[in-house]
Amino acid sequence: MIDSVVHGWKDAVEPYNESIGIRKAGSLYMTEHKALRLIVVEDEDLLRDLLVVSLENISPVRVIGAYADGQTATQHFSQDQPDVALLDINLGPGWTGVETAMRFRTLNPDIGIVLLSNYARPELLSSLPESSLHGWSYLLKRSVRDLSTLTRAIEGAAAGLMVLDPELVKMAQSRRSSHLKDLTPRQSQILALVAQGYTNLAIAKALFLSEKSVENHLTTIYSTLHIESSNPEQHARVKAVLLFLSSDHDSPRWDS
Repeated sequence: MIDSVVHGWKDAVEPYNESIGIRKAGSLYMTEHKALRLIVVEDEDLLRDLLVVSLENISPVRVIGAYADGQTATQHFSQDQPDVALLDINLGPGWTGVETAMRFRTLNPDIGIVLLSNYARPELLSSLPESSLHGWSYLLKRSVRDLSTLTRAIEGAAAGLMVLDPELVKMAQSRRSSHLKDLTPRQSQILALVAQGYTNLAIAKALFLSEKSVENHLTTIYSTLHIESSNPEQHARVKAVLLFLSSDHDSPRWDS
């Protein structure tokens, strides 16, 4: 399973969790009872150290391990028990970040994954199996200096969402995939904010709407995109982001 999933990623090396007490608050998912336990997997020593320092400025996050390769991180996984893993896609010799993340998922199917890359290839998230769609974020490395973007990616992944780098969202908007042609400008605007990891409350504040209005818009968006939203296990929000991200020639497939 791991080999079949990661095959398509090889060329790209250079995307209310009740168990951790997450509650929605403003634009972020704040932990109510404890900090998010996070590990960093980055082969470049300087960047790994810089990431750890940056993460110390995010109050809901506690870095519990930092590793130079996927094999070492996996060996310590059971001891660390992380809620989120922040991984460079390109880890040099050995496993890629995606291969490592998929191995983490075999140990903990609900771990949040934040992928870092110098390359804008988030469409590769579409290659994930449906059972593993939830809880992935994809950031460009230059965006980690923006703590709000980094925090949304981490907390969104922990909450089971799919979160994209703001620059990648702008790129997707410029393409205007035919999958989204039936959405109104307001609905497209809301979906772009969803793709960046904003909660309904944060979207409402940004667009001067009521939270109920945002919820109604999302219901219509799911219906227009033919996404089943009545069952939380269908990950409607994640599938909407994948459609937002996809091109006309690269449409995600899943069982309805």
